[in-house]
Amino acid sequence: MEAIQILVPLLNANEPEAKLVGIYVKDGQLVNQGDILFSLETSKATSDIEAPASGYIHLSSIQEDIVTVGDLLAWISGKKEDVFDIKQVESVKNSMDSLRITQPARSLAAQLGVDLNKLPTDQLITESMIRDFTKAASIFLPDSLSIDPERSILIYGGGGHAKSVLEMMKSIGDYEIVGIIDDNIPAKTYVLDIPVLGPGSVLLECRKMGVLMSANGVGGILDINIRRKIFEVLERNDFALPKLIHPRSTLEPSVFVKDGVQVFANAYIGSEAVLESCCMINTNAVVSHDCLIGAYSHIAPGALLAGHVQVGEASLVGMGVTIAIGIKIGNNVRVGNGAIIYADVPSKTIIPSGTIWTGKTK
Repeated sequence: MEAIQILVPLLNANEPEAKLVGIYVKDGQLVNQGDILFSLETSKATSDIEAPASGYIHLSSIQEDIVTVGDLLAWISGKKEDVFDIKQVESVKNSMDSLRITQPARSLAAQLGVDLNKLPTDQLITESMIRDFTKAASIFLPDSLSIDPERSILIYGGGGHAKSVLEMMKSIGDYEIVGIIDDNIPAKTYVLDIPVLGPGSVLLECRKMGVLMSANGVGGILDINIRRKIFEVLERNDFALPKLIHPRSTLEPSVFVKDGVQVFANAYIGSEAVLESCCMINTNAVVSHDCLIGAYSHIAPGALLAGHVQVGEASLVGMGVTIAIGIKIGNNVRVGNGAIIYADVPSKTIIPSGTIWTGKTK
């Protein structure tokens, strides 16, 4: 994720200064979106500053308890070890001196990725103005009158995997697909007759309009972490991730399936297998009895897993792979197409296509 700057907001249009009365985080601390980071007090009220996104806190060198609008309080980034140049503080402050923006508007802007430098400086920026500003990106929002919170759903991604998800949902018949979110496909185009609404910044608006569910349309065959990040974006925006089970797949009654799982046509899942959240069992794959498939992992078409196989998180088992009984596959493993696995595979291992894996290395 790109680092997000936490700046002193304008709490009172006639009062450019505030007192910093509370710091509730430490440098390097992991925070969740919505966590309270700081408290500021003006002559009229005390306000809390919440984290606009999840990540690691990097405090600036705050020397005074009296701060002014635009002062840099902290950064939020994706890595604890990120380092920031404290000299940026003054340049950031100078660039923000002329911007007047309310705290709710600032939080919404951070969530939607709005560049504050592009906002007008001759008026007070409010939350509704931020929404209006983002309408240019969300130019194809669905009609709110057509949204049924019980059935309406979005698909994030518009490529090949999204088409498979889209047609699976049509086969299931329980959903009304209101549109596709894609950061690279222009809005007002169509994927299998479903409109592309715009990029990820449209998500929050759709959520406010009553769309409560979304599905991941990114397969992540080249980089499974991309698929994982999409799930994280959807969860941050409070979308429910329904289980999508193709009616032509077979799951024994004792199978345990968590939210966000996708099981495609002709897949078979055996007795007491466990499918952890957001994993995928693709077309014609066999996951035998007592297997466990970790969160975000992808079992590709035609893979054959014998009984008691365990696959860790965010691992890819390629097309036509055969895994012997009782084998354990670690986290972030990539097993190439057609490989045969006879021994446990450590985390972060890459097994080339066609390999016969015995666990021995030269």
